[in-house]
Amino acid sequence: MKIYGKQIRTVDFKNNKLELIDQNKLPFEVDILKLDKLSDVVHAIKVMQVRGAPAIGATGSFGLVIALQELDKNNWIQGLNNAYESLLASRPTAVDLKNCLDEAISSITEVTEYDKALEIITETAIEIANRSADSCHKIGEYGAQLINDGDSILTHCNAGALATVDFGTALAPMRIAFEQGTKFSVFVDETRPRLQGSRLTAFELHQEGIPYKLIVDNAAGHYMQQGKISMVITGADRIALNGDVANKIGTYTKAVLAKEHGIPFYIAAPATTFDLETKSGKDIPIEERDGDEILKVGSVYVTLPEIETANPAFDVTPAKYITGYITEYGVFSIDRLSELQEILAKRKSN
Repeated sequence: MKIYGKQIRTVDFKNNKLELIDQNKLPFEVDILKLDKLSDVVHAIKVMQVRGAPAIGATGSFGLVIALQELDKNNWIQGLNNAYESLLASRPTAVDLKNCLDEAISSITEVTEYDKALEIITETAIEIANRSADSCHKIGEYGAQLINDGDSILTHCNAGALATVDFGTALAPMRIAFEQGTKFSVFVDETRPRLQGSRLTAFELHQEGIPYKLIVDNAAGHYMQQGKISMVITGADRIALNGDVANKIGTYTKAVLAKEHGIPFYIAAPATTFDLETKSGKDIPIEERDGDEILKVGSVYVTLPEIETANPAFDVTPAKYITGYITEYGVFSIDRLSELQEILAKRKSN
């Protein structure tokens, strides 16, 4: 990802420390966190210093490395299991976290020697991160084929490089298409209440020089009605077996509007976001967050502090509203989703 002309990864591991871009300080300050304590990694996930399903997944796997570095060499196995549970509980909706934690733990199932376990789990976490970045680039290559000259694309929340290890999911096709010379523009939902669209997505597109306009969340329907939106591309935090998608609150609204106006609605997501053990969206846990996120913008109250709130972080978009799923294995319609699931099942068994 390019930030002020410099290539930076959202999630990186250097000198035995986990390096994360503190996304709560963007776009006004680019601060690189350097974490070497499990408690700090868990905190970073909970308070959304790092966010986005693939980024959280990679962070979780490195969190196990950090935990192992802290543990007593003679009594590390139970401590690592405790670390796994702490990381898993940090955010419940995105399935990438569980998938990456499980892969990292599985790599040392039969290892009893501390030094060997640390070596293997570190290698596994690095592999997970590198594979994630590569998957996002492939998502970009496949998705770019859907974008034509003159298109106007709506995206919701942030599914760019900041939501992944690098490159992004929903923004990856836009990056590739822009590099290829395709002339298009992007409408960016502000994405209340945490403003990931205005703070992060607009920031990313601005850094890359991709044409965009920031709009309030409630304006998307207006632009669809006016014929000014050609397609919608968002990311996903979990995709159920039947194709239902959990993503940032407000995604469902955009999908229904797109269906009403005959606009293609695509989900861009890597294999790690597909949950073959969850039958439908009804089975996906939806995280409820602190009401202060609604009551405040930043640190400033916009209404009375005692106002009652409800603040779901995600909603579920039924598969019937989704035109296709852009993955590192290609673009799949709901009718072909079983083909993708077979690929994922084989990958998991290997």
